[in-house]
Amino acid sequence: MVQHVAIVGAGLAGLACGVALTDAGLRVTLIEREERLGGRARSWTDATSGDVIDLGPHVLHSEYRNMLGFLERLGTRDLIHWQPDNLITLVDGERVVRLRHSPLPPPLSLLPDLVRGSRLPLRDLASNNRVTWRALRFREDDVPELDQFGALDYLRALGVSQPMIEWFWAFASLSVMNVPLERCSAAALLRVHSQLIGHRGLHFGFPAVGLAELFAPQAARVIDRVVLRAEVVAIEKGVVLADGTHIAADHVVSTLPPQHEIEPSPYVSVYLWFDRKLTRERFWALLGAEKRLNTDFYDLSNIRRGWGERPSIVASNIIYSHRAHRMSNEDIVAATQREIAQFAPQAAYARVTHAVINRIPMVIPCPVPGSESARPAPSATLAGDWTNTALPSSMESAVRSGLMAAEHVLRLAGRPRELALPMRPSDGLAGLVQKLPRAVPGRAWRTPPTARPRARP
Repeated sequence: MVQHVAIVGAGLAGLACGVALTDAGLRVTLIEREERLGGRARSWTDATSGDVIDLGPHVLHSEYRNMLGFLERLGTRDLIHWQPDNLITLVDGERVVRLRHSPLPPPLSLLPDLVRGSRLPLRDLASNNRVTWRALRFREDDVPELDQFGALDYLRALGVSQPMIEWFWAFASLSVMNVPLERCSAAALLRVHSQLIGHRGLHFGFPAVGLAELFAPQAARVIDRVVLRAEVVAIEKGVVLADGTHIAADHVVSTLPPQHEIEPSPYVSVYLWFDRKLTRERFWALLGAEKRLNTDFYDLSNIRRGWGERPSIVASNIIYSHRAHRMSNEDIVAATQREIAQFAPQAAYARVTHAVINRIPMVIPCPVPGSESARPAPSATLAGDWTNTALPSSMESAVRSGLMAAEHVLRLAGRPRELALPMRPSDGLAGLVQKLPRAVPGRAWRTPPTARPRARP
């Protein structure tokens, strides 16, 4: 009978699993190799500025049902600074494109701003119709077939024009999937496209405090025992630590990704403190970012609680950051300042008073062709955003996996509970299309004959 559970890894998956099991009456020991809780979502106080910064800036969105439920349990859901009116601000050269939801039902709510913002001919916009229809009809049992194909080949086979690929899809793959379009799995891209276009009024939110401050200290207070700076080297009737300590447990859940079986997507996150206020915008992104250094930017002075009158503190992400690996920190700061000035011209004349560069070996596993089919299901021994949660790797996927693992453990303990929430069904026209029966299930429905399977990694 399971009574004591050891959880390896104190990221979101481990913390969510630990809180759920503790709430159900089991004893939990959480073991973390680093000195801080939070994993790839950890935060700390910067020694120079005294400000809390994160490993990298992140957004939440309004359909993160499990993540928001976790924060509700911990009493911090009200520390999200939501942006309901403006989905995202895109910078296209000297033009600024704001995407807002119109009163039209999903998947049409963003269409008016997409038409105005792209300035593409109607034939280019209409070239998206087939892939959008496929996304509306997407189901998880499509993944094995679609995962054989690269997203770029798949889009071209469906007739998406090159201007539309360059204006929208290249940006969407890099900023949402964290990998260039030519390396992305068609299954991964179609799944997330289906989820994002299917909900009325989906919008983003930002932590009004340090990201890990939303969950890490609160979860640690719930869980029975937390052991930091301890590396697990073996699982034997519990866990064995690198210093030889044995922690006995009836069951062990590991949240650590298999380092040799996945391709990591590296990031560089940049934090710049300026001597003046640059903008009142919270969040913007560069179109054509695959040709630049940074992808998205966050002015924390407009996000963090109590920072509103401070000079700008801009955090940015260099996603899939191989192009920055040989750059010095000084060169990264200079290039980032120039790219901020594309949206906030005052940045060109401002002085950077302090900078922090975080080089992150892996933020998520790369969703390359073949990777989606290889994701193992969360189980009584496995959790993590890299497992198959029917979601892209994300904070939401991490929490959902932790809850799914907790469900398996509780069944073994004779205390079954339903904890994890599925993605909410699509709204509006998207929901109606999703419910249509499959007239001819199978390959011909999903895969254009001109698309060629990619070799598995």
